[in-house]
Amino acid sequence: MDKKTQKVAACAALIAILMFSFSFALSPLYRIVCKITGLNGGVNVAEVAETSSGKVVIGAQPILVQFLTANNANLPWSLHPIQNSMKVYPDQTAKMNFIARNNSNHTMTVQAIPSFSPPVAAQYFHKIECFCFRQQTLKAGETKVMPVVFRIDKNLPPDIHTIALAYTLFDVTEKRTSS
Repeated sequence: MDKKTQKVAACAALIAILMFSFSFALSPLYRIVCKITGLNGGVNVAEVAETSSGKVVIGAQPILVQFLTANNANLPWSLHPIQNSMKVYPDQTAKMNFIARNNSNHTMTVQAIPSFSPPVAAQYFHKIECFCFRQQTLKAGETKVMPVVFRIDKNLPPDIHTIALAYTLFDVTEKRTSS
């Protein structure tokens, strides 16, 4: 090979390596951006304050919480809540279980990314426990119950009567190369 061809091949290899590295960095970078900016509820993944009584405030109206799920780009998993919705009073701790199943023929790892509608609801929706906090690994054909424990802040604007919590699953399985 002449020097010009070697230089082009080296540049192409370097670009491919950088693109591959960037694709693995996207998930952690997305989480950091969400946490800093508050997008998709990234700010409110902290523990609930100790002062929460968990008692229903007299005269408070229940909030309808709807649960939605989606998979990103041909992911062979199924994910669905036990119920599509539930009514929750502000300052009351609630729990919803989701059923996840790996329908592929190999072990896979996914990351669930939450989003809210209306977006302003994210700052009043406090997740205490959530499968979205960690990556989830399931063997081929394995099924797992994954809980979300949450509380809706009593300072939720009074014009919000329904909150939709949606989870999108992304494949983060490490790609293995044959040796």
